[in-house]
Amino acid sequence: MNFELTKEYVTMIVTAIGQQDGAQLKSELDELFPPDIANLLYELDGSQAHYLLQLVDTEIGAEILSNIDADERTALLKDHFTSEEIAQYVDLLDSDDAVDLLNEQPIQVREEVIALLEDRDQARFILDLLHYPDDVAGGLMQKELIKVNASSTVSECVEEIRRQAEEVEKVYAVYVVDDDQKLLGIVSLKQIVLARKNTRIGNIVTDDIVFVETTRSGEEVAELMQRYDLDAIPVVNVQGRLLGRITIDDMVDFITEKAEEDLQAISGITGEAEEDDSVWELAKARLPWLVVGVVGSLMGATVIKQFENELSQMAALAAFIPIMGSTGGNVGIQTSSLIVQSLAEKSGITTGLGQRLLKISTVAALNGLIIGSLAGLYVYLIGEPQLFWVVFTSLLAVVVLASFMGTITPLLLDKVGINPAIASGPFITTANDLVGISTYFGIAHVLLHL
Repeated sequence: MNFELTKEYVTMIVTAIGQQDGAQLKSELDELFPPDIANLLYELDGSQAHYLLQLVDTEIGAEILSNIDADERTALLKDHFTSEEIAQYVDLLDSDDAVDLLNEQPIQVREEVIALLEDRDQARFILDLLHYPDDVAGGLMQKELIKVNASSTVSECVEEIRRQAEEVEKVYAVYVVDDDQKLLGIVSLKQIVLARKNTRIGNIVTDDIVFVETTRSGEEVAELMQRYDLDAIPVVNVQGRLLGRITIDDMVDFITEKAEEDLQAISGITGEAEEDDSVWELAKARLPWLVVGVVGSLMGATVIKQFENELSQMAALAAFIPIMGSTGGNVGIQTSSLIVQSLAEKSGITTGLGQRLLKISTVAALNGLIIGSLAGLYVYLIGEPQLFWVVFTSLLAVVVLASFMGTITPLLLDKVGINPAIASGPFITTANDLVGISTYFGIAHVLLHL
């Protein structure tokens, strides 16, 4: 069923909650998937969401909570759920999702929930994962997986799959380890089905596999999974012992979150801002780069003021100030976006800086010649032929300089450990406004002898 959340539906649910009509609500919820119920909870207040979650099976409730945005979930659990209630859900979550949920809670609640868990293996898994940062392989992995010893037979492996699969939601392959739990390789389900039941797993194992260490960054893991088209990737420690795995659904969540952060950075928004945040939080997120933009504009005004004499002698110069700033900003954004993309992918043969600058400069020169010619022709046709070479030369120089800055800035930021996506936002635009205006008036001063 393709569920569509409407105002009428929300009103009906709220009315049923107000009337404590559990039978009607259970009937409605039985028709929905957990992600649909999660979207419904966004439209309810905390007490209403709490009541609704009590009506569904605990296993379904756990899946619903795993689909709720972290900020919304934190507020909901903090204000309306006891540690005992949270523990019931955490018991049923994948270990990585459980850790994400617990990391959002105060330390006291976190410790209470872990102590209350009935599944002590789950508690141990959570404690193993809690000390990893959430943006490295150790923090992204889940402990649930199926593994067998290389000395096991296919028949024994099948029994082990049956036993372990109760705790593992998605089975992509079976990991093969030795007596020291070191990862030796994987065996696909197809290999297991086709092999004779007395065949040793060590004889059919595929040892040429891709794996990551716990300290590898999430971006590197994503790049590896994309390059080799993996549904899951095993995680090992420095001794090569198998600790867990990262599945494609968890990696998609990580990539989506990083993409949202990069998009906000490119837009000049610091931190994590959501539409339903407070007025002050939204203003604070936007303010830093707005200040940078204002400072840049004031500096641009100062540059223009330095050329008052030129403007007084030829007022037509003022008409072409906007095109210089906007062209430089646009070119800078285009160039830096390509550089940021190449830095993010980090795949293939790395192009040297000199070769990269030569190629970008050639492209910029070609674009500058075309843009400058079009603008110069327009200037000539509107009756300002004396400005043809000023506008033509200025646009050519602006495009080349903006391309250079759009290339160098993200590379420098990446070298010093700053998110290069930031370079594609107001910083590049503001800097190129100054470059465009300064270049324009400098060329006008030289060519027109003002």
